[in-house]
Amino acid sequence: MRNPGLLVCAFVALLLSGCGYNTFQTTDEQVKAAWSEVINQYQRRADLVPNLVNTVKAYAQHEKDVLTSVTEARAKVGSIQATPELINDPAALGKFQAAQGELSSALSRLLVVSENYPQLKADANFRDLQAQLEGTENRITVARNRYIKAVQEYNVAVRTFPNNLTAMALGYKEKPNFTVENEAEISKVPKVDFGTTPQSPAPGR
Repeated sequence: MRNPGLLVCAFVALLLSGCGYNTFQTTDEQVKAAWSEVINQYQRRADLVPNLVNTVKAYAQHEKDVLTSVTEARAKVGSIQATPELINDPAALGKFQAAQGELSSALSRLLVVSENYPQLKADANFRDLQAQLEGTENRITVARNRYIKAVQEYNVAVRTFPNNLTAMALGYKEKPNFTVENEAEISKVPKVDFGTTPQSPAPGR
């Protein structure tokens, strides 16, 4: 005689697989993996900031406001714990995105200001850091796009029938995503006043 318990388990497994359970498992893991890559690339950028600030400071010490804004923006980014739970909390994700946006804007201002200092632009260390930052920004864009697509795929699974029935039964909810509005604002190049006269490099340079 067959075990009734095994038959019930087999039926439940079949029912769940037909209603999106496996899809939720797969897409949720894809979201987590994509998020980890986003964090890795943002951390790579944050690690470049101290050296970049110190290099610029050697040639443009009087650009105190710009240098301070970069340092403070990096500190704010570092104060946010980018845990896996963050991607399920719209408010926390919004705060994370805002902090990263502030750092993006601050770095943009710093690089625009650097155009006013020929000696700085000629510094090999600065050129290397600038190239690393540019490459990291490109990787951030790729990682974010992958994350956005992963979240969209997961959210579609949560909303569509009959998967939505399984989602409600097991507590799967839509995940927040990066907002297009903030992305457009972040991508704007800030206006900088070039009325100042380029300064000579620091002694010893």
